[in-house]
Amino acid sequence: MLNRRKITEWIALSGLLELSTLKPTSLWAAGPSAVPTPNSLQSWPSKPIRLIVPFAAGGGNDTVARAVSEKLSLVLGQRVLVDNKGGAGGALGAELAAKAEPDGYTLFLGGVGSLAINPATREKSSYDPIKDFAPISLLALAPLVVAVHPSLGVSSMQELVNKASDKSLGLAYASNGVGSSSHLATELFCAMANVQMTHIPYKGLAPALADLLSGQVKLMFSSSVAILPHVNTGRLKVLASTGLKRSSAFPDLPTIAEAGWSGYRASSWYGILAPAATPHWIVDKINKGIDSFLNKEDFKSALSAEGAESAGGKPEHFASFIREELDRMKVLVKKINLRLD
Repeated sequence: MLNRRKITEWIALSGLLELSTLKPTSLWAAGPSAVPTPNSLQSWPSKPIRLIVPFAAGGGNDTVARAVSEKLSLVLGQRVLVDNKGGAGGALGAELAAKAEPDGYTLFLGGVGSLAINPATREKSSYDPIKDFAPISLLALAPLVVAVHPSLGVSSMQELVNKASDKSLGLAYASNGVGSSSHLATELFCAMANVQMTHIPYKGLAPALADLLSGQVKLMFSSSVAILPHVNTGRLKVLASTGLKRSSAFPDLPTIAEAGWSGYRASSWYGILAPAATPHWIVDKINKGIDSFLNKEDFKSALSAEGAESAGGKPEHFASFIREELDRMKVLVKKINLRLD
């Protein structure tokens, strides 16, 4: 006669449940109805799926989410509905997604803010970016560009460092706000270049860009989409991009690593996750569904409108990426003594 452990192992090996998600007495406490049947597995999804976006409608996260929801709805045969839950820099939506039922009917659009910056800069976080989520797919990377006002009189990153090294000039930089990707990308460069600049945080991109265009502030690490029109008219100059590879918007522009600071990289990024303990077969099915459209031209065009480029890869790759981003962010925020509590 088989004991309970043998039965549990048989169920896991049969693909009905993942052994790693089981508690020793979970099947027996819940009763026979807790064990999924093959028919129930085949029926997923049988109702609409919610995609939580931890920011308000209208921004870059929302644009990417709606592009994904449209394509994923067609692939899965059920509507994927965008649910904007903004607040606390993405923390409120992340907490809601982390605590949702792991049944495949709640997904989360995570990014550098909700999964790396917030956890690294808050003493007490209401969710764990590693333990509370099942990564599915890294959708896209959105590197920034280093933009300067022409009156600064620099044409390269080395010339910028020379200016920043002259403390009599008191060079300042703008950002979208304290703890934004723009802020931390700049501080990461300052740390690597061993220079200090004064941070002037704004309440969003629009007011920061306005002061950069007027010359009131001379420097900003910013979205390539926001900067491109002003580079074309000569109102701003760009010195480098922050990604691992060159930006498609500025193919002739070197990366900061190419400009002499090897190992530098800083990008906004977007990915799809589910609550932890979501069955692996559901995660894999969604991952394959995303892969089926990630590199199609219409989807890539939707991403490029936000300065993003498709990424992709297996769930394990995305999980490693999140850990690496979180670890890098923890080191940086400790160095600059940044807390957002």
